[in-house]
Amino acid sequence: MLPKLDIEAFKQKLDQQHDWPSLYMFKFIVPTGKEDKVFALFPKNNLTTKQSSKGSYTSVTAKIMMRSSEDVIEKYKEAHQIEGVLAL
Repeated sequence: MLPKLDIEAFKQKLDQQHDWPSLYMFKFIVPTGKEDKVFALFPKNNLTTKQSSKGSYTSVTAKIMMRSSEDVIEKYKEAHQIEGVLAL
């Protein structure tokens, strides 16, 4: 489960803001060197990265066509399993 997050409220907000299927933008901050774990969540998709000024962290952005709010939430749950990842 995602910590400190009301998943049902998040789902409702997603459903209010999107007509599914919809293009959804995921943004993550990960320790540099763990980007490949985020890339694995989105195979066959173009992702953009930007390293922090000190090189300790990398931001990863993925714009992906998602079928439903449930699919979006599932991706966040998978990302939460990556050590040190922050979802924005």
